[in-house]
Amino acid sequence: AASRQRLRAILGENFASHALYLADEASGLTVSGWVGLPTVSRAQRDMQYLFVNGRPVRDNSISHAVRRGYNDVLYHGRHPAWVLYIEMDPRALDANVHPAKTEIRLRDGKTVYNFVYRSVARALENAKAGTGESIDVAPRVQTDSGPVTQLSMPPAATRPAFDKVREQISGYGQLGGASQSVFGAGATNGAHYAEDPASAVGSAAQADPQELDAHDNPLGFAIAQLHGVYILAQTVDGLIMVDMHAAHERITYERMKREFDERGVTNQPLLVPVQLNVSSGEADIVEQSTATFTRLGFEIDRSGPESITVRAIPDILLDADVAELVRDVVSDIAEHGESDRISGEINELLSTAACHGSVRANRKLTVPEMNALLRDMEETERSGQCNHGRPTWIRLTLKELDRWFQRGR
Repeated sequence: AASRQRLRAILGENFASHALYLADEASGLTVSGWVGLPTVSRAQRDMQYLFVNGRPVRDNSISHAVRRGYNDVLYHGRHPAWVLYIEMDPRALDANVHPAKTEIRLRDGKTVYNFVYRSVARALENAKAGTGESIDVAPRVQTDSGPVTQLSMPPAATRPAFDKVREQISGYGQLGGASQSVFGAGATNGAHYAEDPASAVGSAAQADPQELDAHDNPLGFAIAQLHGVYILAQTVDGLIMVDMHAAHERITYERMKREFDERGVTNQPLLVPVQLNVSSGEADIVEQSTATFTRLGFEIDRSGPESITVRAIPDILLDADVAELVRDVVSDIAEHGESDRISGEINELLSTAACHGSVRANRKLTVPEMNALLRDMEETERSGQCNHGRPTWIRLTLKELDRWFQRGR
């Protein structure tokens, strides 16, 4: 795989400095290379490079697998930047699809698809805040496709489903989940701070940066809150600034997903079953994928040579366009062997609920509350970006600060 120096020379400093190195192997397949953090996403697919057995090629299935790996961390309409090298048995592919040999046909495309998707997703999931070199400094968000905005309240047509999310996550007490013990009235009684509030403030504020554990606390310790929006934290070698709403939104969202997964998807029988006319091939897919649809919360059966009947759907998606959603899922399964559209619809609702259940701007936080948020960030998957792909924090090293103030000259 290319070195970071070569990446810098060819793809630029921004990508090279904010890309995760990926290396994985399974079932005779290996994948290596670099996947850009969501904060260096692009408005178009102009920075995506695939090499199979050393040859530059294009493959829509593999590209889709990589894009799927960015679920939950990429802002809508953006495209990831990546450079991947895949090695496999030459007998497992046909390189003669195109005269220029720039396209390939995989003999077991489903296996390769799932391998690439899971490898990319795992690399992004493991990039917890402060735990990787590529997440060391978050770049400025690219805005060539327009400004990045936060979610507004859902439209009236989808409010019943939104309220259903609130009801189903009632185990949290209030939206914000476990973080309520951090940001609620009893903040200092949470898992992170069982000590007296005054002593907690004192010990955190007076911590010697040389005594901080860079491994256990890479985001350091809070020393101030700026403009009711940002948390300023001191680290061993500099300082961290955190967007407290964006960070708490990701933490809340991940907890909501875990809670929802533990409870499982429950479905709701339709008062009037929906019958869809499909092709015989699509009807075959539904018939062969009964277990998949059941796991996703659907009850669907084949009702004729070219028709299917939907009898139940996930209760959280009662307001969805059933016909369109089922057709899209069937299309995905036909092309890729599986689909994440249903989980995507559910996660969209959870993401909106998490946004409105997170700590808001201009909320005054105590030092223990701010430190609890930092510790949660260090333990949460994908915490370097909020649910919409915006960075949750940035780091400035002492060396950078010294250069700004021309110290040591």
